[in-house]
Amino acid sequence: MKTGSDNAITDVPGLAVGTAEAPDVRTGVTVVLPDIRAVAAVDVRGGGTGTRELELLGPDGTVDAVDAIVLSGGSAFGLAAADGVAGWLAEAGRGFPVGDMRVPLVPAAILFDLLNGGDKSSFTRDTDTLPYRELGRRAAESAGETVAEGSVGAGCGATTTGHDGRKLKGGQGTASVVLDSGTAVGALVAVNALGSVVANARGQFLAGSLEQDGEFGGRGGPDRIEPLDHPLKKYGPEDAGTNTTLAVVATDAPLDARQARRVAMMAQAGLARAIRPVFTPMDGDVVFALSTAQTGVSDHGDVARIGMAAADCVARAAARGVYAATALDAVWPDYSAAYSE
Repeated sequence: MKTGSDNAITDVPGLAVGTAEAPDVRTGVTVVLPDIRAVAAVDVRGGGTGTRELELLGPDGTVDAVDAIVLSGGSAFGLAAADGVAGWLAEAGRGFPVGDMRVPLVPAAILFDLLNGGDKSSFTRDTDTLPYRELGRRAAESAGETVAEGSVGAGCGATTTGHDGRKLKGGQGTASVVLDSGTAVGALVAVNALGSVVANARGQFLAGSLEQDGEFGGRGGPDRIEPLDHPLKKYGPEDAGTNTTLAVVATDAPLDARQARRVAMMAQAGLARAIRPVFTPMDGDVVFALSTAQTGVSDHGDVARIGMAAADCVARAAARGVYAATALDAVWPDYSAAYSE
């Protein structure tokens, strides 16, 4: 296997990604936008999720294709970003056909970035001025094949921790692989985890053994993880529901909704390889899966290979997101400052 030409989720044909940020608020939105409605599924492992339209993607859901996926900061306020994306899609005549209308289906998930020091005064004083609907529209308008990494989109205000629980800037990362069959698999991850992607004081990443071409510093895989315990206090002693890692995986292989769900489930292993701890009661971890193929169904072996590759891409993308992030301030330093050699 080798990486795609851009080592990004958009190496999967038929996908675009857009981002928008509100730097003063320290928040942002990422949109994954298929050219044509894509088969979709979701798998949820975190205990503190905030989501929209996930029931549509359940095993007994009526709809198995979507018009976009939205990842947003802002906690529950950020779910409004999907309204901006849906409005943009509706104006373009895109969506699920209902009579003479089109209704865009835009599942969304949010991460918690309300305690990162940005100007959140309007969140309680004047909620009509919240930026998320406009950020969603801007992200959709900007969507293209180039995927920004680091402190952009949903990763703008994302934070995480170092190997010892110290504060560290989180971010958005992406990665891809091309299987021997020619099938493309990619991932996009926004890391706002309570846990850490870093294994030890040397700054080696938990996902280091999966690194391709020095994509997150070339420090190699760790021979040991330290410490044995993690303080679980990113913001302080009360971290309930204040974190999350969000991911989207995609392929151009023909998957039905059931197969896409299996790929999403397998892709969660990538988060487990890249973040420690993960899937905690205080995280809202969610993985979406997309297939941009329009016909056919893959066999079980193909699905297993795609799921394996998706998990590897998720792990790499998580490390890349933190590696590329820039500091918010002295309280939330970036990786390069925290683990300078």
